[in-house]
Amino acid sequence: MDYEHIKKQDKDIYEALEGEERREAEGLELIPSENYVSKAVREANGSVLTNKYSEGYPGKRYYGGQTYTDMVETVAIDRAKKLFNCKYANVQTLGGANANIAMYFALLEPGDTVLGMDLSHGGHLTHGHPVTYLTKIFRFVRYKMKDADTGEIDYDEMLEVAKREKPKIILAGYSAYPRELDYAKFVDIAREVGAYCVMDIAHIAGLIAGKAAKSPFDYGFDVMTSTTHKTLRGPRGGLILTRESDDIGKKIDKTVFPGLQGGPHMNNIAAKAVAFGEALQPSFSKYAKQIIKNAAAMAEVFKNNDIRMLTGGTSNHLILADVFGSLSLGGQEAETLLDRVGITLNKNSIADDTRKPMDPSGIRFGTPAITTRGFGEKESARVAELMVTAMKDKDDEKKLSAIREEIRAMCKKFPIPESFA
Repeated sequence: MDYEHIKKQDKDIYEALEGEERREAEGLELIPSENYVSKAVREANGSVLTNKYSEGYPGKRYYGGQTYTDMVETVAIDRAKKLFNCKYANVQTLGGANANIAMYFALLEPGDTVLGMDLSHGGHLTHGHPVTYLTKIFRFVRYKMKDADTGEIDYDEMLEVAKREKPKIILAGYSAYPRELDYAKFVDIAREVGAYCVMDIAHIAGLIAGKAAKSPFDYGFDVMTSTTHKTLRGPRGGLILTRESDDIGKKIDKTVFPGLQGGPHMNNIAAKAVAFGEALQPSFSKYAKQIIKNAAAMAEVFKNNDIRMLTGGTSNHLILADVFGSLSLGGQEAETLLDRVGITLNKNSIADDTRKPMDPSGIRFGTPAITTRGFGEKESARVAELMVTAMKDKDDEKKLSAIREEIRAMCKKFPIPESFA
């Protein structure tokens, strides 16, 4: 991207931006929550709309001069509703965590109970981890996998917990769970105890939009929260979707503004609109399906090398591998090692991990970004082979150097695209 004005005005920031451009171009991004956006999305995010305050919603703003901001937000809302086949969409939330917080405050009263997935079994911090301030306001109880090697969730136990704890929300969704959930069972349990059924689709929003994964709305979920980056391949931001309830939709809008946020970031909403438009193209469905194929190809390599994967593999875009149990390699060491050879991923705790969160037993990686670059199953499998070789031969500098050069060559062959239209 052209940084000519920053280059003239601010050398420090210019050097950082140029460095990041180079890092992304010359290395492979495997963090499942990261992706590459089009230049059109980047242009919208850096547009003149960053100047404008637009408190309120289209047609109901507190400041004047809203002709074009109303146009932008209306387009973003309409495209989001079409993508996810729902009645309401709030595009103002600033991130996935913000979307979850707004959802809680819209549907709950202080002291109400939420039943969500345990963080160590794949859940997210905002699903009730004790470190968050949400736990000072609401009461969280958790469910886990019945078997970490298959990913099976004990829905009978979930029903027993729901009957005993009487949650007002039953929350599905995850940040490190490589399988699909049984949405029908979530809805059945929620209906039996009179709870809202909510899904945090942040990680798989693009898979749902691209018809590569099932939509919870088709099974009767009330609300879905999401980020707009990750598999959806948009700018960093949040999204809240309501299937059909007027009451829930109005509560969410009121909670986001004026309840929790002031003026929305209209430049970011414009970038969301552009990304939603890209996701509505037929090519996006092909992309979403390829993400899953590529992840399966990588999982097969890990399986053939006897590296334990949580849930036994993957049905979506990500893989969670127990590198400490399989290779006696801590998650932090693996992350640092692979970063050296041009492969970026993240350390990650595994189910009931006995190691510390900053040096856990696992690594988490996925295929959204390399699929954006045009990788297919063959290339994805080769990346997995290089990862395994690097981790097994971590002290062989000659091998590590050769891997780094091969990664650079792959990056040149598959440059980051500028457009997806």
